[in-house]
Amino acid sequence: MSVNLTCKLSDRHLDSHQGSSQRQLAIAVSASSSSTSSNAPLNLCLVLDHSGSMGGQPLETVKRAAQDLVDQMYPQDRISVIGFDHKAKVVVENQLVERIASIKEKIQSLKASGGTCIDDGIKLGLQETSKGKDGTVSQLFVLTDGENEHGDNERCFQFSRLATEYNMTLHSLGFGDSWNQDVLERIADAGGGAMAYIPSPEAAGAEFQKLLRRVQAIGLTNAHLILQLAPHVRLAELKPIAQVAPDTIELSYQTEGDAIIVRLGDLMTDVERVVLFNLYISPASYITSYPDSSEIPILSAQVRYDIPSQGQVNTLSPSVAIAAELVQDFNPQVDPQVQNYVLALAKYRQTQLAEQKLQEGDRTGAATMLQSAAKTALQMGDHNASTILQNNATRLQSGTFLSEADRKKTRIASKTVLQAPPEPNT
Repeated sequence: MSVNLTCKLSDRHLDSHQGSSQRQLAIAVSASSSSTSSNAPLNLCLVLDHSGSMGGQPLETVKRAAQDLVDQMYPQDRISVIGFDHKAKVVVENQLVERIASIKEKIQSLKASGGTCIDDGIKLGLQETSKGKDGTVSQLFVLTDGENEHGDNERCFQFSRLATEYNMTLHSLGFGDSWNQDVLERIADAGGGAMAYIPSPEAAGAEFQKLLRRVQAIGLTNAHLILQLAPHVRLAELKPIAQVAPDTIELSYQTEGDAIIVRLGDLMTDVERVVLFNLYISPASYITSYPDSSEIPILSAQVRYDIPSQGQVNTLSPSVAIAAELVQDFNPQVDPQVQNYVLALAKYRQTQLAEQKLQEGDRTGAATMLQSAAKTALQMGDHNASTILQNNATRLQSGTFLSEADRKKTRIASKTVLQAPPEPNT
């Protein structure tokens, strides 16, 4: 098991006469599995809301979806289940997926009652997951249908960050339309996972299965991207780093000496994590020192990661060097793939601005930003997202308030690509 690491500049040509040039760098990372390697067993914890508002069909379909997940797991995998209302309890203790009938019977025993305390559910989920984390890929699915009325959202975020420190990943699933998308997005982002939206009971099974397929494809964990910038290269000052695939997330970074460290978390074998860097390059000093050089170094990149199936930690990939070409007669040659990543980030940020303006009561400003985001999605070839964003802009322009379902669809459309663009003709 190793790493695939590819790097692309938005335009690898630089004007040698320009004092400073801005470039976006897209770095795509995934796990590469050989025919003789296999992924580590999955250590999955389901943290399920069974508060009073989940009563009836919602809880029954969630229990059925959870039971179906168990059927899709392997005997060497591990499962645990936490139920929470205004307090949390262990429903299924961390164990191998062997006594399937017993596990499913315990899931079925969940009854709807009480309020909602998400942080207690996450805390107990981390404790139970930790019992089976050695040699496994540890993942938590946290599902809720409501506000954290009996809990503390800051504790949720703290526990989510704590999960990543112990090499666990936390995903959030919002059921129905009464959950808080700001809270669940921050939980997933802080926990290194994905946020999913279950608009109706009928959709629960499909969303659970989609998330299961994602975590079953994880080959490497605890991955960190390590960059060494050339002296004439710097990061932009405002929000310089963001993940743009498979979901859009603003990323923070740390420095170790001259190195810039970005945590990626889990790496899948079939889906790339793509991180976009906003760089400023000032070639004058380099040209003075190397006047005959036609290339200018930008940075080197490598990945530090764990291989849970082999019990290896802090493995380092080979370093990849990135350079640009210095030209006298500059004509822009934008890389179309990197441009699409730039558009994905723009769509997310435009939608974020729209939501901010809506919270401030500026409906006109919100509609304008949603229209911009819709046009950006259209440029990407994501017609489904464009339709959702434009429809909501039109609703605001007509004086109609956005429903909770509309807001949640907008958030999902902003973070993910709902419709992949067609492959270019070869």
